[in-house]
Amino acid sequence: MRVVVLGPVTATSDDGVPVEVPGARLRMLLARLALAAGRPVQADTLIDDLWGEHPPAGAAAALQGLVSRLRRVLGVTATVDFAAGGYRLPIGTDDVDAHRFEQLAAKGRRQLAAGRTAEAAATLGAAAALWHTSALSDVLDAPFARNAAARLEELRADAAEDRFEAELGLGRHAEVLADLSAAAVRRPLSERLAMLRMRALTAAGRQSDALAVYEQIRARLGDELGVDPSPELRELHLSLLRGQLERPVPAVPAAPSSRLPAGVTTFVGREDELAGIARLMGAARLVTVVGPGGAGKTRLSLEAARRDPAHDPGRVWFVPLAGIGDPEQLADAVLAVVGSSHGRLYDSGQQTAIDRLTELLDVGDALLILDNCEHLVDAAARLADDLLGRVATLRILATSREPLAITGEALCHLGPLALPAGEPDVATAAGAAAVRLFVDRAAGVRPGFALDERTVDAVVEICWRLDGMPLALELAAVKLRSMAVQQIVSGLDDRFRLLTSGSRAAMPRQRTLLAMVEWSWDLLDEAERTLARRLSIFPGGAGPDALEAVCADATLPAADVLYVLDALVEKSIVQQDGGRYRMLETVRAYGAQQLAAAGDDIADRFADHHLELAERLEPRLRTGAQLGAFAVLDAEHDNITAALRTVLDAGDAVRTYRFIKALFWYWANRGLNAQLETFLAALCELGAIAPDGAHKALALVRTTLRAREVHPARLLWISQQAFSPAAESGFDQALTSPDPWTRASANWAHNFTLVEQGDLDGGARAREEAVRGFEEAGDRWGLVMSLLAIGRLPSLRGDYGTSIAAFERAVAISAELGTEDYLYWSRNRLARERMRGGDLVGARRDLLAMQQRAGRLGRRREAALLFGVAAWERRSGDLAAAERTLDTLLERVHDLPYPERMALDLIDGTRMMNRLAARDPAAARELLPRAVRPNITRNQSNGLAWAAEQVGELLALEDRPADAATALGWSRAIRGAFDRGEPVLRDLVAGLVTALGDQTYRAAYERGARLPREEALRRLTAAI
Repeated sequence: MRVVVLGPVTATSDDGVPVEVPGARLRMLLARLALAAGRPVQADTLIDDLWGEHPPAGAAAALQGLVSRLRRVLGVTATVDFAAGGYRLPIGTDDVDAHRFEQLAAKGRRQLAAGRTAEAAATLGAAAALWHTSALSDVLDAPFARNAAARLEELRADAAEDRFEAELGLGRHAEVLADLSAAAVRRPLSERLAMLRMRALTAAGRQSDALAVYEQIRARLGDELGVDPSPELRELHLSLLRGQLERPVPAVPAAPSSRLPAGVTTFVGREDELAGIARLMGAARLVTVVGPGGAGKTRLSLEAARRDPAHDPGRVWFVPLAGIGDPEQLADAVLAVVGSSHGRLYDSGQQTAIDRLTELLDVGDALLILDNCEHLVDAAARLADDLLGRVATLRILATSREPLAITGEALCHLGPLALPAGEPDVATAAGAAAVRLFVDRAAGVRPGFALDERTVDAVVEICWRLDGMPLALELAAVKLRSMAVQQIVSGLDDRFRLLTSGSRAAMPRQRTLLAMVEWSWDLLDEAERTLARRLSIFPGGAGPDALEAVCADATLPAADVLYVLDALVEKSIVQQDGGRYRMLETVRAYGAQQLAAAGDDIADRFADHHLELAERLEPRLRTGAQLGAFAVLDAEHDNITAALRTVLDAGDAVRTYRFIKALFWYWANRGLNAQLETFLAALCELGAIAPDGAHKALALVRTTLRAREVHPARLLWISQQAFSPAAESGFDQALTSPDPWTRASANWAHNFTLVEQGDLDGGARAREEAVRGFEEAGDRWGLVMSLLAIGRLPSLRGDYGTSIAAFERAVAISAELGTEDYLYWSRNRLARERMRGGDLVGARRDLLAMQQRAGRLGRRREAALLFGVAAWERRSGDLAAAERTLDTLLERVHDLPYPERMALDLIDGTRMMNRLAARDPAAARELLPRAVRPNITRNQSNGLAWAAEQVGELLALEDRPADAATALGWSRAIRGAFDRGEPVLRDLVAGLVTALGDQTYRAAYERGARLPREEALRRLTAAI
C-alpha cells in the first residue's frame, strides 16, 4: 500500500487502486502511522497526537475502535498490526510520499555538493513532483499534524532552493525566474533565495532588478529583524556592482547526445505517473509502461526521459519499433539509433549487433527507450535481458501493451487520464487532466475555444465517453475544425466513423480510432478474440464466474476462460479492477461489432444469469446481509440494466416483470425512481402480463410515482402491497406480522400517518416499534428513516442531546449504507439540529463535510447545500453573507434538484427569514406568499407548521402581538406540538409575553392551538 500525505491524505493499493478513507479522524490515524513508516507508535502517543489535551472518555477504547475502523477500510490492501504496546502500519519508507521526498531531497543535495549539477536538478525535480498541495492539508486539526506539516514544508522550501541552485548552474535562469519570485514571496527573509534571484536576474541581463532585490531584503532584515545582510549576500552585492558576477552558461550536452523526438504539442497531466516512473527507474533497471492503445505510453516515456539524470549528459536513446515487422531486425534497429549518435555504425563483418551495442551503451548511467514492443514482445524481451546482463550501468524504459515478462522488470500501468467526477462546474472540470488535454488540443484547432458554461457539459461528456484516453481525445478535438462541440457528442454514437482525422504524420494505426483498436485486436489469437467479443456484452465488466456462465461453450471451455482472460489483461485489451474485468468503452464498442458479426448467441444466457442474480439477492436487501447485496447490485447495475433491456426489446413480458419485481427495492433505496418508472411504462406497452396480480402491483407503483413528491414511507409501504407475500395480509395484520421487517415497515407507515394528522405522541409507540423491528431484521435503510422520525419529537421539545444522538446514529448508518440521498438527509438534519442547539461550530463542520462530498457528486447536490450555508450564516448573525449566498443560489437556480418555480420559492423562503431576522416586516410580507407556497403545495404537517410560525413572527413585527400569539397556536394545531426547540421562537414568545402579559398571551395562543386542524389550516391560508 502507498500513502500520500503531501496533500490531502489518501491511500492506494499496490495495484494503484484508490482506497477511500472516510472521516477526518480516520485519515489522521492513517497519516500518523504512515509517517512512522512501519515503526510502532505507542497507544498513549497516538491518543495525544489524535486528540491532544481533550481526549474522549475511554480514550484507549476510542483508539481501539478507530484502529478497527481503519482495518475494515483498508481491507485486504493492508492491515494495522498491534506491536510493542502500540500500533504499526507495515509499510516502508518507499510507500510514503513524504519519506520518498526526504530521501530524494537529501540525495539531490549530496549530488549538488559533489558538483553533479544535472543529476541534482533531475533528482530534486522528482522530489518536487511528489507534492500535490500543502502537507497533511485535510488533517491539520490533528495535534501532531501542524508540526509535522511545518517540518515538511520547511524541507520542501530547502529542496526548492537546492533545485533553483542546480538549475542556475545549468544555465536555466529563464526557466526558474518565475518560481524563484513566487518562492521569495513566501519566504521574504531568505537570504539564499535573494542571492539566487540576484544571480538569475543578472544572467537574464536585468542587473537593475537584481540590485532592487538586494535593497528589498536589506530593508526587510533591518526593519523586521534588526540585522544586516550576511557577508555572503554583501559580497554578492559588491560583485554585482563591480560587474564581476559570473553569468552561468547553458550546459552543452557532451557527446554522444541524447536523441529524443521534439514535442510539437504541450504535455498535459500524468504528474503522478511521471513521479512513479522516476521512482521505479531509481530502483529497477527495466521499467515497462504498460497500457492500452492510445493511452499515451510513448509521450509519457519521452517526458520521463527528458527528466531522467541520464538525459543532460547525453546518454538517452529512443528507439521506435512500431515500423519493425521482423523480430530479426530488432537489434539492428536499436543499433541504427545508438550507433548514429556516435557518428558511425558497426562493421557487420567484425562484430555482432549485440556486441557493438554492448560497447556503445557501456558509457556510465544510460537509458535506452524501446517504444511499442507489443508486436515484437518475445524478441524485445530477449534483447533487453541480454543487454541488461552485459551492461551493468544500463537502464531500459520500454512501452508495450503487455509486459516483457523477464526477471527484474517493474511495471508502470498506464490507464486513462483523470476524469471529472459527478456533474462538475467549470472550475472543477478544468482540474481534470482529460478535460485539460481536450481543451488544449481544441484551442489549437479552433483558436478561442475555451471551457465555459456553454461548453463544459459537452466537453465532460466527450471525456467520459472516450474513457479519458489521450489519442481518442486528440482525434475528437480535431473534429472542431468542422463541428461544434455538441455535434461531436452526438457523433460519438458512431465513434469509429467520427474519429477518422488524425495527423497525416502519425503512424497509420494512430490516424483513426478504428485503426488503433484493430491493431490491438489483430495481436490476439482466436480464443482471445472469442472471449473479448463476448465480454463486450457486459457494459459494467464482470467477474470470472459470470464470464464462465455467459461466455463459455464448446468453442471456449469454461476451464479455459480464466487463462484466456489473463492473456487479455496482459495485452491491455481488458482491465482488471479488483475481482472484476472490464473493457474501455471504445474497445467494448469494437468488440460489440465483432460479436454481432460472429453471430455468437449469448444474449439469453446473459439475461438469465443476471435475472437469477437479482432474484437471489432481492430478499437480502431487507436483512443484515444487505450491505453485501447492495454492493453486488451496485457493481452489476449496468449489466442488470442491459439484461433487462434485452428481455424488454425481445418482448418478453414475463421476464421483464420478474426483473422489475426483483429490482424494485434496490431502485427505491438507491433513489432510482426514474429508472423504475421508465421500465414500468415500457412493460405496460407490451400488453398482457402473465403473473397473477402483476397488473394491480404495477398500477399501484405507477400511481405512486406520478405523485408530485414521493416520501420514503410511501415507497416502503407500497413495496409491501405490490411485491411482497404480505400484499394480501392488510395493514392491521402487517402490524403484528411475525416477520420483523414487515412489522417494522407497517409501524413506520403508521407513525407517518399519525404524524401527518398532528398526533405526534400517538406515533411514539409506532416509531419505537419500527426501530426495534428494523434492528431485528438488520435493515439499515429502515433504521435511518426511523431514527430521523425518532429525533423529531425531542427536537421540538428542545431536548437537543437526544435528537442529536438519534441524528448522529442516522448519519453513521447512512454512511455505512452508502446511499448518498439518505446520508445527505441525515447529515443535513444533524447540522440543522446543532444550529438550533447553538452549536454553530459543530454545524459548520457538518456543512463542510457535506460540501466536500457534494463537490465530488455534482453541481446539483453542491448547489442545494447552499441553503444550509445561508441558514448557518443567518444564525451566526451575518445577514450580508447569507444574502450573498442566496444571490449565488439564484445564479445557480438551474443547478438545483427542484423544478424552477419551487427552487425560486425556496430561495424566497430563506430570504424572508433573513428579512424577519433584520426586522423588516414590509419586505418579509412581500415575500411571504411565495416563501410558503412549497409547504402549502406539499401539504406536510411540519412545513405547514413552519409557515404558521413565520406568519406569527411577521405579525409580531407588524405590532400585532395578539394575532402573532394566535398564529403560533395554529402551528400546534397543525403539527401537534409547538416548536420549543427553535431559539427564534423562544425569543419571540418571550417578547409577546412581555408585550401582552402572560395570561393574555396564553389566551391568544390557545385560541389558535385549540382549533380543529382543518380550521387552523384554513385560517393560515387566509392569513397568507
